Amino acid sequence: MSEDLGFGWQSELLDLPAYLKRIGYDGEPRPDAATLRALHRAHVTAIPFENLEIILGRPITLDLATVQGKLVDRPRGGYCFEHNRLFAAVLEKIGFEVVALTGRVSMGAAKLLPATHALLHVRTPGQPAEEPALLCDVGFGAGPLEPLEIPGDQEADQDGWGFRLRPGRVTTAWQPNTHLWEMHQRGPDGWIQRHTFALDEAFRIDFDVLNHYVSTSPRSPFTARPYVQRFSPEALHVLDGTTLTTRRPSGESSERALAPEQVPGTLAEVFGIVLDGDDPARLVQALDGSNLDV
Repeated sequence: MSEDLGFGWQSELLDLPAYLKRIGYDGEPRPDAATLRALHRAHVTAIPFENLEIILGRPITLDLATVQGKLVDRPRGGYCFEHNRLFAAVLEKIGFEVVALTGRVSMGAAKLLPATHALLHVRTPGQPAEEPALLCDVGFGAGPLEPLEIPGDQEADQDGWGFRLRPGRVTTAWQPNTHLWEMHQRGPDGWIQRHTFALDEAFRIDFDVLNHYVSTSPRSPFTARPYVQRFSPEALHVLDGTTLTTRRPSGESSERALAPEQVPGTLAEVFGIVLDGDDPARLVQALDGSNLDV
């Protein structure tokens, strides 16, 4: 076996049939744009976004066996580094050309924020360089349902949910007029810049470093409270702490406060996440502010 130098996505370790079963894809996967769109939609709607391992006091590990065991073999989900670690291996296995990218999540904020989001830049084999590639974002939790063309400067309506990519620039003393891309999402109050990114290639080791910060830093929003999302053409469900919000493509939304002991059942019923062993009790303790070691 050749030495793993860290450049690829270790697709030789992937159980592709198990992944396809998990996302409900029963076609013959081919390295073409139609397959990529179908896989993206199936992945986003089947595997939820969640940070529960962090709240339960366990590390997020990005080796493919662990990610596959959690997102594929168990009724669990993950956040962007886990989702895109898995999706990159899937696409590599099928024969796509995959380049990882990192983005700065802004959600409308003007200040500079760290690069804590993972995305994938994907081409079909032999695709001419002048043709648009496809930007895959299966790990944000709120879509898009399907990839967006890049370069591109158009609005995409996906089952009533709105997304768009826009070219942007940032100017600093050291990097005048640096080219960026902006991902925008349409919400109840109009368009909001969701995150920015450059077309600079990232690697597995970069995911490891960024994942460590996101999963351990007290400044990370994911170390403070449970945050879970389930996205579909019909609805975006979000659990933020003990607040359950449901938003529709029309902009209609509803919000409900949960008692801590209601959260494990809600995770199973709304998000398809089934906690096993003593994890339901441990999560309730965490939401109550109790010590998980007690």
